[in-house]
Amino acid sequence: MLWFRFLKMAMKTLSGTCSSDLLSLFRGVFCIIRPRLASPGKVFFCCRISSSTDAPVHELFNLSVVPPTLLASERKEAKSVLTLFLMQQGLSKAVAARTITKSNHFIEHLVSRLYSAHKSGYLVGRELTTPEIRDTLNPYLQSLVEEHGNFMVDFVKNFPSAPIQKKPALPVCRSHSSLYSKKPEAVSFVSAPSPAADLCPQFLYLLELGMDLEKIKLLTRRYPNFSYYSLEGKIKPLVEFLLDLGVPKSCIPTILSRRPSLCGHSLSKKIIPSMIYLEDLGVDKKQWAKVICRSPDLLCHSRQKVQAIVNFLHESGLSGDSIGNILTKFPAIVGYSLEDNLRPTAKYFKQLGVNAAIILCRSPVTFGHSIEGHLKPVTNFFLEREFSVEEVGTMVSRYTGLYTLSLTENLIPKWEFFPTMGYSRPELVKFPQYFSYSLEQRIKPRFALVKGLGMKMVLSSMLAPSQCNFEKVLIRNRKNLLADKGSSHTEDK
Repeated sequence: MLWFRFLKMAMKTLSGTCSSDLLSLFRGVFCIIRPRLASPGKVFFCCRISSSTDAPVHELFNLSVVPPTLLASERKEAKSVLTLFLMQQGLSKAVAARTITKSNHFIEHLVSRLYSAHKSGYLVGRELTTPEIRDTLNPYLQSLVEEHGNFMVDFVKNFPSAPIQKKPALPVCRSHSSLYSKKPEAVSFVSAPSPAADLCPQFLYLLELGMDLEKIKLLTRRYPNFSYYSLEGKIKPLVEFLLDLGVPKSCIPTILSRRPSLCGHSLSKKIIPSMIYLEDLGVDKKQWAKVICRSPDLLCHSRQKVQAIVNFLHESGLSGDSIGNILTKFPAIVGYSLEDNLRPTAKYFKQLGVNAAIILCRSPVTFGHSIEGHLKPVTNFFLEREFSVEEVGTMVSRYTGLYTLSLTENLIPKWEFFPTMGYSRPELVKFPQYFSYSLEQRIKPRFALVKGLGMKMVLSSMLAPSQCNFEKVLIRNRKNLLADKGSSHTEDK
């Protein structure tokens, strides 16, 4: 109560002699202290009066006047802004996170800047919004980038000490301790061609494996961290492991281009245990070379992610053998989102009267297509041509790849040609695989040949056989046709 009385008296006394700014400041302190009087604790406020003038000069006030919960919230916001800023400068999410954990002093510095810039708001107990925090800190962080350049991360970690700036030893791919702005570092040779001798060992090794320079440039643009992987400790052991599995050397550049982060995983702690786990789920261990070539991402997923996909497949009615077969032949399904792809697509096909398990077994890639962007337009395409929902369901059950075909490149042109052959719509319901064959290389040439011989063939008999078998069928049908004509001619006589 003494603090309460003192502040009221001070405000009354100063109201006639102090400036409005100082009076507002006392009122702000009163608003902050009043709710805290019930609990013991120290409250600090710093204010000095300039000796040369009567104008008040406000300094950064002590953060102890701020409620702990609000202070923790602002620290969290500052960390988020700094993390995003570092990632925008080229750091990976993991490196940015490690930098944040070693930058407590700098985080406190950022929070102090927030309070300095918005002191009037804090003094009356107002919490800053995320855009306000971002708009306050980002220009400051950008100014530090311009000042410290490639040593920004060192500055953040060592704050308030200044980083020691050393001249990089290599012109293209450096491995010094500064992790800031990896992208300009890793791909500095992209804007200006460099001889192979100037490339770092990681890139030289990629050239030896057969990856061309343009693909290396693309890799480093997408994943600048690659240049920081140890060649002898990470990259070479992984490549040798893949070669031992039977992966062709020609496929290694493609695998590394598609999933460069694979080099960052430990063979003994991540990759091999993941393979053993997947084998227990049914992946054919004799097919690992093909599995990895199809989807190198498979070895990067967590067990929780893999198990969630396997549980969904079980719920859809698939057996253990079928699940193992899917993981072996189409491992990319593990990368699909349960909530955005798998469950909604299964529900959609159920509405068409189709068993989703059949599509998962025969054409799992269908589940990677957008419902609104692709599946519904394909369904509407058939409905607009007077196919019933039941007929559409029958067609996709008989040919599960139907929904993987392009409307403009497959379905529309082949449908437009279909009536010219004289077949009825039920023929398509019986044999929807018609849409899977090349219009110019198979459908038109075979139909022209059959028509030229004066024959009529069932759609499946005309298109499904191989060229060799098709010719045999033509010869047999031709003989039967001639025999029928001969017998009818004899009867006429």
